[in-house]
Amino acid sequence: MLSPMTDPIIHSRAPKVVDLAPGDYAWCACGRSANQPFCDGAHKGTGLAPVRFTITTPQKVALCCCKHTADRPRCDGTHRTL
Repeated sequence: MLSPMTDPIIHSRAPKVVDLAPGDYAWCACGRSANQPFCDGAHKGTGLAPVRFTITTPQKVALCCCKHTADRPRCDGTHRTL
């Protein structure tokens, strides 16, 4: 079992759908970022780290905001069961 410090905070029980240009991104895995769903460094000291991912073609992506997806960083619908 995770400790309260390493448990991700549920930012939202719905994904954030964003249009992403090609590039490198860092998805917030802790739920503490003020720049959801992207990392702003707020995870420091939590034992959690952002998930880095690369987009190669422009695309619309549903990024998880409940932080419990098994398909990090993409939403897999887990928020419906929390």
